[in-house]
Amino acid sequence: EPDVDARLVAATCGGVRVHSVYVPNGREVGHDHYHYKLSWLGRLRTHLERTCTPADDVVVAGDWNIIPADIDVWDPSKFIGSTHVTPEERAALAEVTGWGLVDTFRQRYGDASGLFSYYDYTAGHFHKREGMRIDYVLSSAGLADRSVADLIDRNARKGSKPSDHAPV
Repeated sequence: EPDVDARLVAATCGGVRVHSVYVPNGREVGHDHYHYKLSWLGRLRTHLERTCTPADDVVVAGDWNIIPADIDVWDPSKFIGSTHVTPEERAALAEVTGWGLVDTFRQRYGDASGLFSYYDYTAGHFHKREGMRIDYVLSSAGLADRSVADLIDRNARKGSKPSDHAPV
């Protein structure tokens, strides 16, 4: 059944099946959009199962609106009870990665902290390095093993009128 929002585009480029996703934000825990987010992630998992296999070269990248682990946010205690960090969101993300996807950034940088892709515009969060990693690349294992670079371009987040997201 078609989704009401355009949140996924996919193409095969050079033999790699590339998916660009914009996962729903969720707004607040318990909100209809929060439940939509969880359902949407389940639909993404089903889409992967129907269109490719973990043995294929597959990338799923974009704005996930989920902080995968506490290390991916400047202060986890500030997000207790809010979206992006709930056990349900992390479990839904684990279902997607359980299909056979690897977080190539964490594969490369391990437990390195302070590496964020999103900074709220308010209260000088960017300059204080108070961010979160909600934009990332997930790759099939074979493709992840061949990955040679992973970068969050924090410098692109600087300047006049930047996005609140840094390119990954």
